[in-house]
Amino acid sequence: MNKYFLILFTFILFVSSCRKEEDIIMTEDEDGNSTSEEYPDWTTATHTKNVDPNYDVVFNQTEVLRFDIVIDSDDWSDMQTNLASVVGGSGGGPGGGGPGGTTSSDEDPSWYKCSFNYNGKEWYNVGVRYKGNSSLQSAYQSGNNKLSFKLDFDEFEDSYPLLNNQRFYGFKQLNLNNNYNDQSLMREKVAADLFRAFGLASAQTSFCVIYVDNGSGPQYYGVYTIVEEVDDTVLDDQFDSGSGNLYKPDGDAAAFSAGSYDESEMEKKSNETEADYSDVLALYTAINSSIRTSDTTLWKINLEAAFNVDGFVKWLAANTVIQNWDTYGNMTHNYFLYNNPADNKLTWIPWDNNESLEDGKMQGSLSFGMTEVSSSWPLIRYIIDQQEYNNRYEYYLQKFVDEVFIASDLQDSYSTYYDMLKDYAYAEESGYTYLNSDNDFDQAVNTLKTHASTRVSATNSFLQ
Repeated sequence: MNKYFLILFTFILFVSSCRKEEDIIMTEDEDGNSTSEEYPDWTTATHTKNVDPNYDVVFNQTEVLRFDIVIDSDDWSDMQTNLASVVGGSGGGPGGGGPGGTTSSDEDPSWYKCSFNYNGKEWYNVGVRYKGNSSLQSAYQSGNNKLSFKLDFDEFEDSYPLLNNQRFYGFKQLNLNNNYNDQSLMREKVAADLFRAFGLASAQTSFCVIYVDNGSGPQYYGVYTIVEEVDDTVLDDQFDSGSGNLYKPDGDAAAFSAGSYDESEMEKKSNETEADYSDVLALYTAINSSIRTSDTTLWKINLEAAFNVDGFVKWLAANTVIQNWDTYGNMTHNYFLYNNPADNKLTWIPWDNNESLEDGKMQGSLSFGMTEVSSSWPLIRYIIDQQEYNNRYEYYLQKFVDEVFIASDLQDSYSTYYDMLKDYAYAEESGYTYLNSDNDFDQAVNTLKTHASTRVSATNSFLQ
């Protein structure tokens, strides 16, 4: 009898060991939460698409969240090799010490699997990759390990069918930005919040700290800013419909200057299978039309039929007050265009604000009068040249400093964020930080406070 029992038991173990991932059946507990032996932390509220995005949890404004990323050591090694091939060169990079190469690829880094952990719960086989353009390459070449990450909780659903439509509290993708070149650690967040407070579409943001375990135990990567993905939830949350075309222009065509139109540089982030670029072509055609000088009224009609001019002028005013050199007017990137189904006009959405709220460098941020802006940037030059639009621009300058960019309120916010982040900033480690000392963080926050008052004064002086 014992022999037969042993044979049966052995057979059961053999069948169990051969069971495929896709044969696992998810069940629901009495509260309707999906559960399984393999994914014990899976619940409807935390892991599925069947709930609205939980902004109170993910974009908590009063706490610094802790995220732990656990990745297989072989996958981590492949991830670094892939990064080197994308940004160019083999020196420097995470774990390196010397400078990297000087060339980079137009392609994004590849996705790799990780276990993502928050507040005692695990999210399974989550896609993680590095993100960024010049900031990624610069940090990599300097040997700084504190690089930005993008997460996709559903990236590997084809390999793991039971993880179909996995979400993090309703969010499919999130950006973990490393606060590159920002010793205050808060410019990305504050700028996005200011745009949104002014009635502009802009991603939600919050603070987190990251630990990465690639086989040697958790390593502290420091303070990051969580940034909402535009083509995931921003459109559905801040527009009546998220079904329109979304573009992320990058390259010469992003300037919309005469002769620059190139569909390959108008990256589609939605409706990709539809080869329809008629909306961005209509904007390019309208802004560069020769009737701008011969029939200004008709030129304005055509432009406003294709482009939310008022929204753009409103953004331009806010962006000029806060000072942001790494965007349109200086750089051909860092914005989205969304064809809002409510009016069939392209709407401007700002992006990547870590170089804002400072006096600027390189070319410097734009002046209030925009006199230095050439026809190479027609969305500014040709629009501001129209007295009606220029009057509206100045109206929005005043409105922004009167109602949103209020120095005392901003300084209070900076103090609040300082208290939230101080211990985490001081704990950042060499090789995983852009701070040289604790004093760097303190001084950077004080500089932001001074910047708030000086920009309000500068705006009012210009408008007198």
